[in-house]
Amino acid sequence: MFKRICSSTAMAVLLSHSIQAAAADNSNADNAFNPAFSLILSGGYGNLQQDPAIPATGFAMNPAPEHEQGFNLGESEMGISANIDPQFRGAATLALDPAGGVSVENAFVQTTSLGDGLNLKFGRFFSGLGYLNEHHAHAWDFTDQPLVYAVLWENQLADDGLQLKWLAPTEMFFEIGGEVGKGRGFPGTERAKNGSGAGVLFVHVGDDIGIEHSWRAGASLHRTRRVDAESVDVPDMGGNAVINLFTGDSQTVGLDLVWKYAPDGNVRNSYVKLQAEYFRRKEDGELSYDTEGANVTDSYTITQSGFYVQGVYQFMPRWRSGLRYDRLDPGVAQVGALNAGNVIADYAYNPSRTTLMVDYSASEFSRLRLQLAHDNSRQGLADNQFFVQYIMSLGAHGAHQY
Repeated sequence: MFKRICSSTAMAVLLSHSIQAAAADNSNADNAFNPAFSLILSGGYGNLQQDPAIPATGFAMNPAPEHEQGFNLGESEMGISANIDPQFRGAATLALDPAGGVSVENAFVQTTSLGDGLNLKFGRFFSGLGYLNEHHAHAWDFTDQPLVYAVLWENQLADDGLQLKWLAPTEMFFEIGGEVGKGRGFPGTERAKNGSGAGVLFVHVGDDIGIEHSWRAGASLHRTRRVDAESVDVPDMGGNAVINLFTGDSQTVGLDLVWKYAPDGNVRNSYVKLQAEYFRRKEDGELSYDTEGANVTDSYTITQSGFYVQGVYQFMPRWRSGLRYDRLDPGVAQVGALNAGNVIADYAYNPSRTTLMVDYSASEFSRLRLQLAHDNSRQGLADNQFFVQYIMSLGAHGAHQY
């Protein structure tokens, strides 16, 4: 299955180039280079017992999982892509905020003819680290991202920069890549400087086992530097909500694994997909405690981690169910003597969440989903969550990642 997907992609690229070559000799085929345009409409309803703005325990200096209460439009995505010429392809995804405004989610150019398995991408793009990070929101198997993605990557890591991948000419899928970027996405900080502010290395391997099984495994490394990264409403030893600043180095390692099974290789009727990811981040630098009050600066080091395990089962055509378990470890902070009496070092609590979903797809262009979650990510604030979601795709839309 895995090799067939890769082969289909290669054939699609070759076919695209053949069409372009024919169009070059036909003056009436002006629309051969017209871009593919798509619009993803999503939204739904959320019922939560706790304030979704409250962060996971021990992760107050990280983003809180994004949830909307009541009826909500959600974020619509407008995509456009096309081959520019025989050497380059371009793609852009614009996020339409329901409150108004447009932001650039992705906007990149990538090569199509470097050869020797090399591919260069430049612009703004989702990083190749991990497994879920490159998947757009409409392709997620659940309404939201796992907790570890929410708190460590603010749902997804995107950056402005360069990415170089090499696909080995082997029977077994082997891909290695690297990225250099500005470091604008969390955990980095936007800053004016020359050169690179962040770097990523990743490797992916995969293969088929007969016609029914396929798998992919990967490892990732991300490094960046945070400068005056501000965190608000951080609880201190006295239970007060203060504002802190952190400056230092951030390094994250990750592991991911995906396994897929389809009886007789037919994914249309039924399939099972199991996946898991683990990330571990170490931050080392200086913390300025209570910048609006005491403003005490001293050393600060912490290692935090998290993982999720999930399975999705298409039990009949168009119908799927899924189960996911998330868990975080806030770690124990090593705090300098000046802030030993100010900063909580050990929360002694591991946030977790269990999620169940069922969805129905009338076609490949529409999906309706029900999701239930028991959220224990905040100590003493258990939350039973209920979501209804719709995802509708208009226009031409490319195939999703493996």
